[in-house]
Amino acid sequence: MCGIVGYIGEKQAYPILIKGLQRLEYRGYDSAGVALLNGDLNIYKKSGKVAELENFVKEKDISGTMGVAHTRWATHGEPNDINAHPHFSQSKDIAIIHNGIIENYSVLKDELLNRGYKFTSNTDSEVLIHLIDDIQKNEKVNLAQAVRITLNQVIGAYAIVVISKNEPDKLVAAKKGSPLVIGIGNGDFYIASDATPIVEYTKNVVYLNDYEIAVIKKNGNLDIRTTKNEKHTPYIQKLELNLSQLQKEGFEHFMLKEIYEQPRSIKDSLRGRLNVNKGLVFLGGIADYEQKLINAEKIVIIACGTSWHAGLVGEYLLEDIARVPVEVEYASEFRYRNSVVSENDVFIAISQSGETADTIAAIELAQSKGATVLGICNVVGSTIARITDAGSYTHAGPEIGVASTKAFTAQVTILTLMALMIAKKRGSISTSKFHQLITELEGIPDKVEKTLKASNIVEAIAEKFKYAKNFLYLGRGYNFPVALEGALKLKEISYIHAEGYPAAEMKHGPIALIDENMPVVFIAPKTGLYEKVKSNIEEVKSRKGVIIAIVTEGDTDIKKIADYTVEIPQTEAMFVPLLSTIPLQILSYHIAVMRNCNVDQPRNLAKSVTVE
Repeated sequence: MCGIVGYIGEKQAYPILIKGLQRLEYRGYDSAGVALLNGDLNIYKKSGKVAELENFVKEKDISGTMGVAHTRWATHGEPNDINAHPHFSQSKDIAIIHNGIIENYSVLKDELLNRGYKFTSNTDSEVLIHLIDDIQKNEKVNLAQAVRITLNQVIGAYAIVVISKNEPDKLVAAKKGSPLVIGIGNGDFYIASDATPIVEYTKNVVYLNDYEIAVIKKNGNLDIRTTKNEKHTPYIQKLELNLSQLQKEGFEHFMLKEIYEQPRSIKDSLRGRLNVNKGLVFLGGIADYEQKLINAEKIVIIACGTSWHAGLVGEYLLEDIARVPVEVEYASEFRYRNSVVSENDVFIAISQSGETADTIAAIELAQSKGATVLGICNVVGSTIARITDAGSYTHAGPEIGVASTKAFTAQVTILTLMALMIAKKRGSISTSKFHQLITELEGIPDKVEKTLKASNIVEAIAEKFKYAKNFLYLGRGYNFPVALEGALKLKEISYIHAEGYPAAEMKHGPIALIDENMPVVFIAPKTGLYEKVKSNIEEVKSRKGVIIAIVTEGDTDIKKIADYTVEIPQTEAMFVPLLSTIPLQILSYHIAVMRNCNVDQPRNLAKSVTVE
């Protein structure tokens, strides 16, 4: 949640900051603000999107070669001009931007109120700036020392950048539980919540670790210490991002671009890991933990949202062909349950951003009980990539649209490779079956490309149902998680109520909802449970439900009973989710566009959920 940008150097800061906010707007778009230092410390902020801030500052003084900026996803305090960041100290000498939640803010606020401080906002973040100001005045310390003392009193998560007119040669940044990256330029520095605002200026970055404070000076000096004042040597990494990946490249929305990137993103996730000629599946990132996976008494997959749905597909994959017991847990629930975890368990944590707060907390809990934790994420250098024992990147490329699309299929691709690798090592499938499966998997990107050609058919279906009030999505086996994901996509971006169910569970409640106004989406490929699904379709048809079916190419039986059908190529049952999810993404996209919804930035949502 929330996007943070900072700059210090010789260039004018405002253009860099505003472009950074535009790149980070997917992290929150309730309000935006900027603080610029040029002798005076000027703060401008506005509720709404970054464009509102740009209009607001047109006649303002936006000069200055250092500054900070913020785009907000509201936690404490409604979205308005006052609650927008940056926040001033009472003296207006210091300003702060903050991503995270301060859990003990009310206690700290009461203490500060008793000392005469006045609060202008309803945010927890304002407590931080008043406390820094109070400590600096009373203990006669510099800005960095005041930040360090403050953070030792704080309970919660934070990524902060602090700027002071009394120390105009530096920015002070710190993190715990929320992401922060520092770009090292040619005598200047860039700070951001992720690398997207930085890649245009430098490829050299430092990812701050929890409990680290960075003092970034105009003279080119970067000093990193812990909140206990222990000096750390910065570890500089090279960014692999390209600027073109952050642009729409002719597509109307990032979401549509990312849907159409899936043949490439799946292929990239397979590249170097699948060798059909040699009959090999090799995941280099987890090579040292292969034996752990093969001998695991239990595999536990932890994730949230779309990543949780990918994990459910992974459960079917791992149990079906690798014959390993699997549990799939919501990270947000797992961390608060008294779960039974053994040292022989292997956890797989899945997150597009690698910064999901609940998933990080669940990882730490599993590790505290001695379990091995592997990660699947999309962002190099992210927290999950750094704190897990090992893992695999998805190579999906940046996903800017808030509703996840290509990340889902890339995650399923990695889980498929894991299942195949474990199955071969455990001998749970024959050599001939293994070769058959990996040969088919190699051809999946081409079949995804073919599936995308049904877009016009799906768009016509969307036109029929753009004003529906409810949708029901049904699937069996591997396609039950696809039904959940299809329903989630529709809810996220079109604001239509939708539910996903196992098709067999329809008779246990949801069937009561079915009438001539209820669109029911069936994922009905011609695989093992085909006849069962066909019977479920007949049950809906007999109650006048409107049926939209995702079917295997050439299927004429379901075409006779469904009102609308979309064909996908024939493939193995275990690979169907990589195809069947595509028309559902396209359906959600077109319905949302037709309803004039903001596809890339749905209301109330943010891309990376970095607060609990």
